[in-house]
Amino acid sequence: MRRIDVLSLYTNDMSFYGDMGNVLVISKRLAFYGFEPVVHFYNPGDSFPDHVDMVLGGGGQDSGQKNIFGDLQKRSEKLRALASSGVPMLMICGMYQLFGRYFLTNSGKKIPGISVFDIYTEATSDRLIGNLVEESDRFGRLVGYENHSGQTYFSTPLQPLGKVVSGAGNNLKDGVDGAIVNNAIGTYLHGPVLSKNPKLADFLIEKAQLNRYGEARLPSPSPLLGRIDELAAKANEAASRRPR
Repeated sequence: MRRIDVLSLYTNDMSFYGDMGNVLVISKRLAFYGFEPVVHFYNPGDSFPDHVDMVLGGGGQDSGQKNIFGDLQKRSEKLRALASSGVPMLMICGMYQLFGRYFLTNSGKKIPGISVFDIYTEATSDRLIGNLVEESDRFGRLVGYENHSGQTYFSTPLQPLGKVVSGAGNNLKDGVDGAIVNNAIGTYLHGPVLSKNPKLADFLIEKAQLNRYGEARLPSPSPLLGRIDELAAKANEAASRRPR
């Protein structure tokens, strides 16, 4: 079995609204494709793993962002280097914000990010909460759940993850959600997003395999994965019809 090393960033503070489920989904799908998933749970003060094939990060409250901020700055150069080298990443909500240029709080304090994405986020009095449905050129219909008061904007033109069909996404003006830079993806989709959107999960696995082993096509999966994806498609369809 070929090994894939998955880094789960700040699991203790940044894993709200089912985001820990993304780690479970990736681990199971890696195994169905015949890989050996090795998950490194990284929190402030831990040793950073020597090798990383994929990085996953979730959402959290403002207090969680404050808890990890200092350590994230210490790891910023390493994380930017991983992103630049094509390591696939999925950053949800609060981690998506901190992977941008900065977050401006309601009190006017500017919290610097690590600039993997050329975005910035400003706190507002509007709470953007409810089901989020979007159409992605690369992944088709994506569904999840958003819950954030920060509104995110592109500093320079970027490829969004998807165009919003129902919900808010990045902000109340632009009609898009998330951003894609190299193989790093940021989004406001909680859920966990990968459980109902397997194409997104397989993209992360494909890129991890390509970077580590030089192979673009995934191996033939266990037959069970086909049945799981059928159920995921039904869940995606049901979630897309739910009222916001």
